[in-house]
Amino acid sequence: MGPAHSLSGAAAWLGVGAAAAATGHTMPWPVLVGGAAICAGAALAPDLDHKAATISRAFGPISKAACGVIDGLSHAVYRATRKPGDPSRNGGHRTLTHTWVWAVLIGAGTSFLAAYGGRWAVLAVLFVHMVLAIEGLLWRQARVSSDVLVWLLGAAGAWILSDILDRDGRHWLFTEPGQGHLWLGLPVVLGALVHCVGDALTVSGCPILWPIPIGRKRWYPLGPPKVMRFRAGDWVEVKVLMPAFMVLGGLGCAGALGFLG
Repeated sequence: MGPAHSLSGAAAWLGVGAAAAATGHTMPWPVLVGGAAICAGAALAPDLDHKAATISRAFGPISKAACGVIDGLSHAVYRATRKPGDPSRNGGHRTLTHTWVWAVLIGAGTSFLAAYGGRWAVLAVLFVHMVLAIEGLLWRQARVSSDVLVWLLGAAGAWILSDILDRDGRHWLFTEPGQGHLWLGLPVVLGALVHCVGDALTVSGCPILWPIPIGRKRWYPLGPPKVMRFRAGDWVEVKVLMPAFMVLGGLGCAGALGFLG
């Protein structure tokens, strides 16, 4: 579901841009573009608990090692907090990283790092998410390219974008001294939540609401009625959802730039 997740993330941020413009908090274009790229990348991040996921392969041995740690941590949290109605599991996929708690924590951490870590911290945030956005949005092309080429493209994009954001987007929404780039955590939270909503539409559902218990389960797989769900990679995802995300993203972008007002 990598391409669909990334498209949904980008479309979601562009929609936020349209909403922000409508409420008088218009995004500068670098915030709109940079946020869309970050959100597209962040929409892949929850799958770091699965060794076959795009993000687990995106940074070579580093992301593979991180995948093992996150999978183990997620499985441990699942076992420690499960209720009698939650089934036994052998791994941590679609548990901790697929919850609102994780989304908020990872977003808050990103904001803190970007606001107080200096230029190199901002570059690191942009680089990671630019690489993931390239892997997600240009999935087929990225797969036939070398990882080094994708990393170089991500690094170049991050370097250019950081300079532009420093000049034209540093204090969007958060204007007090010391709050520069604090907004960078917002597309990270949104991307993670959009990922969870996308997974909730599939057959397995997604425990977005953890740790709030529902009945005899704490890891309740939230989703629509089963008749409305689909399998990951099914025709619904490719022929319905992805075109819909493209249209919604285009409308959101037009609204954010003032073309619909």
